[in-house]
Amino acid sequence: MSAFTLREKLLEEVQRIPESKMDELYDVIHHFRVGLESAQGQTLPILKFAGCWNEMPEEIFAEFLGEIFPRRQQAFAGRRSYATGAR
Repeated sequence: MSAFTLREKLLEEVQRIPESKMDELYDVIHHFRVGLESAQGQTLPILKFAGCWNEMPEEIFAEFLGEIFPRRQQAFAGRRSYATGAR
């Protein structure tokens, strides 16, 4: 379905909403839009790292994997089992 068709359908649905519920509908739509805008700003710094390991040579990647598991074990070794969900 095209964006134009969806927009038309949304407008039709909005016109069917009782006047007494318009404030609530506005709040939902407004918060949805504001949430999208703020989420966009948060994901961009993360996304710039997407695929950064694609061009990494195999031996460097293998070394990285060899280091990351012991580091994770060391980092989480001091946590209590109830803090990690482990039993």
